[in-house]
Amino acid sequence: MKFLLPFILSAYPFAAAAQSQVVSGQLPSDAPTPKTTEVMVILTVKEGVTRQQIMNIMPAEVRATVKLYLDGTIRQWYSRGDGKGVIFLIDAKTVEDAHAAIDAMPLSKENLVDHEYIPVGPLMPLTALLAR
Repeated sequence: MKFLLPFILSAYPFAAAAQSQVVSGQLPSDAPTPKTTEVMVILTVKEGVTRQQIMNIMPAEVRATVKLYLDGTIRQWYSRGDGKGVIFLIDAKTVEDAHAAIDAMPLSKENLVDHEYIPVGPLMPLTALLAR
């Protein structure tokens, strides 16, 4: 057990490289497909939208966000470091499910934010640990 953490940490650069092959479209034929366990949603204020427009909707947006958090749909939420939006980790098995949750929120309904959806899941190269 004391060797597990060093092994995982030493394997991380290789795991990241292996996972990045999926992004570039070069998925090896024998690579396991990651199971989507959450969807990361990056919300960014649209170009030309004023702070006042956002602040007018913000009370309703906060209530909707808290409701989704308490329902277990939003697992984690963060402010973007550049102050231009938020990042949610949504409990969803598909991008479509995450889209449905985000599209129902006030800022999305008012078309004031852009969304980027990224399905995430387990670090698949760790399955090599189970093969031994």
